[in-house]
Amino acid sequence: MLAADVASYSRLIGLDEEGTVSALTAHRTELFEPAITHHRGRLVKTTGDGLLVEFPSVVDAVRCAVDVQRAMATRNAEVAADRRIEFRMGIHVGDIVVEQNDIFGDGVNIAARLEALAEPGGIAVSARVQEDAEGRLDVAFVDDGQHQLKNIARPVRVYRVQLAGAAQSAAAAGPASASAEPASPAPPTPVTTSEMPSIAVLPFQNLTAEPDQDYFADGVVDDIINGLSRYRSLLFVIARNSTFTYKGRTVDVKQVGRELNVRYLLEGNVRRSGNRLRIGGQLIDATTALQIWSDRFEGDISDIFALQDQVAESVVGALVPQVRQAEMNRARRAPTGSVDSHLAYMQALGFFHTWSRDGVDKALQLAYRAIELDPDYATPYGLALTCFTLRRSLGWSADPEHERAETRRMADRVDAIGRDNFFALGGAGFAVASVLGELERGAAFIDQSLALNPNASVGLVQSGFVRTWLGEPEVAIHQLQRAMRNSPVDALMFSMQTGMAVAHFMAGRDDEAYAWAEKALQRNPLASPAIRIAVASAALLGRPADATKYLSLLRQLDPGLRLSTLGERVVLRLPEHFERLAEGLRKAGLPE
Repeated sequence: MLAADVASYSRLIGLDEEGTVSALTAHRTELFEPAITHHRGRLVKTTGDGLLVEFPSVVDAVRCAVDVQRAMATRNAEVAADRRIEFRMGIHVGDIVVEQNDIFGDGVNIAARLEALAEPGGIAVSARVQEDAEGRLDVAFVDDGQHQLKNIARPVRVYRVQLAGAAQSAAAAGPASASAEPASPAPPTPVTTSEMPSIAVLPFQNLTAEPDQDYFADGVVDDIINGLSRYRSLLFVIARNSTFTYKGRTVDVKQVGRELNVRYLLEGNVRRSGNRLRIGGQLIDATTALQIWSDRFEGDISDIFALQDQVAESVVGALVPQVRQAEMNRARRAPTGSVDSHLAYMQALGFFHTWSRDGVDKALQLAYRAIELDPDYATPYGLALTCFTLRRSLGWSADPEHERAETRRMADRVDAIGRDNFFALGGAGFAVASVLGELERGAAFIDQSLALNPNASVGLVQSGFVRTWLGEPEVAIHQLQRAMRNSPVDALMFSMQTGMAVAHFMAGRDDEAYAWAEKALQRNPLASPAIRIAVASAALLGRPADATKYLSLLRQLDPGLRLSTLGERVVLRLPEHFERLAEGLRKAGLPE
């Protein structure tokens, strides 16, 4: 529900009744009502200077409010300050009662109370709205704390929407804000969807007779995403983990475009027959569902890189007609001369994305096979290093000392051959930081990765964790928020939320840490790092029942965890951060 009214309406009527009513009517008919229709809303009723609207989704409601407020700011720029009509808006999601064409209930009442808390020209939302919309729109949410609303029994956490955009708000909000950007050196500036064409590559259909060739079709899509990412000055590309949530589903391209906040979608299919390969693709404008371009590319399996580059170049050429051929030539370079090595890597990636212990073991074996076939191919080193990181964090390492040695050897190899490979650099940096505990070197690797691909969500998540471990939680929060915006329906959203929980905990914000940990655990109840933060923050907040509940789960998943072994699980540079975590776990009852 969205509730809106005009700030200082009585004063405006007193100044110029006829002019105010005329201007308000024009704003409603020319701006507000078309926006409601565009975002699939239903105008329930108007009440003098106010109105009430219901929407089918939270994102639609917030998008509508943001569009209207931004447009009103533009209109008001040409109006005298004392004559401006400024809407205040409140948004909430909750149960309602429908009677004929009207709606009632606490859900409506909370939206109205939130509207009263909003600033003129501003938007106030409840925590439930913020949870659903965070990372899916180019706005930031600033926590305004708990409010006791009139005639509402329980306090409601309120967030204010920063209309300037998430990236700009992070720079302006200051160090006390959850979206604050600190004074320490910042990572590379992201390129946002508002500045360039935005695209998502959906999973391609496997037309090969053998179902077990799905990994091959998925690998082709991965390569095309990476190929498009090389044109980072021209295109904004959504991460793989978000687009692959649509695998195996019949999709409505307009809905997918709204969910991913992109203008364009690339669909396609792959057929492999022996050594012959065919890739078909079509580029669709998600706002109209109209096809912009389609083509088919055929060749020998040894031509796989050239065929994938042709797909990427055709997409870029269709979206950015002014792109120079020289820019395409610079972006085109086969990552390996061994097709067999690349096929082994593609198969390894398929096993890795099962996220199972057996799948990760097989992925590691195949990554070693790819390296054996081409020791100078950097990408499988990055995958192997990512396997080592995951095995360590989940206690799956059969020989930790051997994997530490392999981590050092492979990271050194990436440093020698992978300076232009963002995936390998990011995997090396995260492993160097988490497995070896060399935080500064790990951060340097990840910064190199982000310099090559500033909008890669996996790199931003890696950066977020490592910056927290380095004692820079505000930088971490900024990076993780960017990751959530760039990959809004990511299968690994729980990892981003876990990173937010850890960062807020180290910043001393236990309420926020506990809330983010619970979000992560709703998506993945077995995420041990999130459980540790839930235990410690609940204990420090004086919630013994919650602390005990999560500690019981933590000890089931990690029976060897003690305060004395905590350092084997957690990498933190600042002693006070380690002590804070230990204090919370000790208070919850973790044995020494």
